[in-house]
Amino acid sequence: MQGDPFYSVRMRAAKHNSHENGGKHISGGEMISTYDTIKYAVNELVEKAITHSRGKPDFFQVQVELIHEPINLVKPLEVQTNEVESVECGQALARRILENSGVPKRIVEKAYEVIAECSSIRGAILLDIQTGQRLDNWNEKGVRVSRMDWLPSNFEKWAIHQHIPPSSRLKEALVLATKVCDHPATIAELCWSDDPDYITGYVASKKIGYQRITRLKEYGDEQGCRIFFVDGIQNVSTYISYLEKQPILIQWGEDDDRAIN
Repeated sequence: MQGDPFYSVRMRAAKHNSHENGGKHISGGEMISTYDTIKYAVNELVEKAITHSRGKPDFFQVQVELIHEPINLVKPLEVQTNEVESVECGQALARRILENSGVPKRIVEKAYEVIAECSSIRGAILLDIQTGQRLDNWNEKGVRVSRMDWLPSNFEKWAIHQHIPPSSRLKEALVLATKVCDHPATIAELCWSDDPDYITGYVASKKIGYQRITRLKEYGDEQGCRIFFVDGIQNVSTYISYLEKQPILIQWGEDDDRAIN
């Protein structure tokens, strides 16, 4: 694998128009691929685009780019599942975990105010834990985390070792959370899906790992949430560049290499 060129393969799908022209976001996804597996990656992402529970897209785009930068290898966050009986219990637990991760209570409450105000946002909100201010200032667009993956064989070994079913949904979410939390300015992430059929969400941080919460919204709710709680950012554009541009592969069980050139 080392020495072979890698490619970023990304997909986004919308309904009624493209995202830039006000279309409803349906789905997105991405993979890191070798040249020989580009066809597989494209097919997987197209399948995701046309079978998503948010609807049938009439616009989708697949983009393939050669990765020029070294790819960092990052160990996955530790995973724990928290079973809850209701959305109220799940949201109360999410608040407590955020506080335990180092987010002040007043900032947690501010985050929920922002969530209510930004119900249709497509990407992530960056929230400063000192001021409670939103740092991305991208209105309804938000920040998209990109150029990340977990090679299937390594992910399956990890899932077997953890006694966890090898779900592609868990894989995608854990990859994203691990990349985000690997940055020293990230204190925590709060997330639940905009998929109306999926009600599990999570809080993640370096301190407490990836904490799945089995009920953070009701079935049928298409409002999602993704907030990155950050501290000590001197240059917001540099942080966003890391999220969007730095290539990351999750690697479990290998301690020797930290980058693929």
